[in-house]
Amino acid sequence: MISRRGLPLALIITGLMAACSAQSTAPVTNSPSGDPVNVEGGAYTNITPAQLADMLKSEDFFFANTHIPYEGEIEQTDALIPYDETTQRLNELPADKNAKIVLYCRSGRMSAIAAEALVKAGYTNVWNLDGGMIAWEQAGFSLKGQ
Repeated sequence: MISRRGLPLALIITGLMAACSAQSTAPVTNSPSGDPVNVEGGAYTNITPAQLADMLKSEDFFFANTHIPYEGEIEQTDALIPYDETTQRLNELPADKNAKIVLYCRSGRMSAIAAEALVKAGYTNVWNLDGGMIAWEQAGFSLKGQ
């Protein structure tokens, strides 16, 4: 028998156990669309190195390295635009605000800042390599220019 003082704790524990053991009804997919990140003005999408590698097969996007200082780049990079100069250098990006733009940096932090800046500037199809060049190399892909 549970005492009155222990009842709330027992209910909480029972609820947590039920939630942890519940099966999700959502299908598990490895969607190439990635994970959306909501920011002021819209959202950008985080992608994995494997997703980027697949996307690079038919490169239908503008591809920019935002890392400073320069520490190498992924093959097929279109531009080197420092993350802290993103809004000042919009003229180097596609004029079409709906164009697909993929960003990366060394760890993913600088490119996430740049992605957020682009979304705030009205770009609607912005993608970010989650984990950056570090994750890219850990996934077995190579960099050039190191």
